[in-house]
Amino acid sequence: MVLTGTLALIGGTALSADPKPPATAKPTPNPTLAPITDKPGLPRVLIIGDSISMGYTLPVRALLDGKANVHRIPQNGGPTKNGIAKIDAWLGAGKWDVIHFNWGIHDLKFMPDGQRQVGPEDYEKNLRALVAKMKATGAKVAWATTTPIPDGELNPPRRFGQVAAYNAIAARVMAESGVATDDLNAAVTPHLAEYQNPRDVHYNAAGSDFLAKQVAASIEALLK
Repeated sequence: MVLTGTLALIGGTALSADPKPPATAKPTPNPTLAPITDKPGLPRVLIIGDSISMGYTLPVRALLDGKANVHRIPQNGGPTKNGIAKIDAWLGAGKWDVIHFNWGIHDLKFMPDGQRQVGPEDYEKNLRALVAKMKATGAKVAWATTTPIPDGELNPPRRFGQVAAYNAIAARVMAESGVATDDLNAAVTPHLAEYQNPRDVHYNAAGSDFLAKQVAASIEALLK
């Protein structure tokens, strides 16, 4: 016999013919990417960057608590071509006092076809366009150099171009554009064994805290 109703009685017990699927737990929002509410009277800071910047966002916010409202873009910034597509939305219509930014690691990445995600010429062209957009807001702008990528096999397996080559391109763009430089690469390089995860571009909690102190100091200097 086919059950056509929503309930059938078997042995006096009601059984559902159309049981509801089990409820699925909602994913926990990443607090790093969550928007913040401005505290009145404080300057507004925007952090733009990839997962390295996601690691130092919360400690930077804590270090500048009571000194600035520290926002960040609501995602991993990815390569410069992603920035070109989304920079207007990220900047929004509000006033920014300081913008601290980086693009590089994703641009350097080799894709399955053997080509970099963003080649050197496009990297430079994109950076120039992005810097012009950020400076047009009237904010003071700081470029963070791309942090080191370990030599050898990485976990997960990925291949990258040379960080120094892209940092040199960016340095030329920033010098010509009058943009301040926050040299995270030079600051963290002597401490990679302590702070960088093995065979990875990312940093442990202590490493993110170390980078955060450098970033916060750079932002505070511009705020003065």
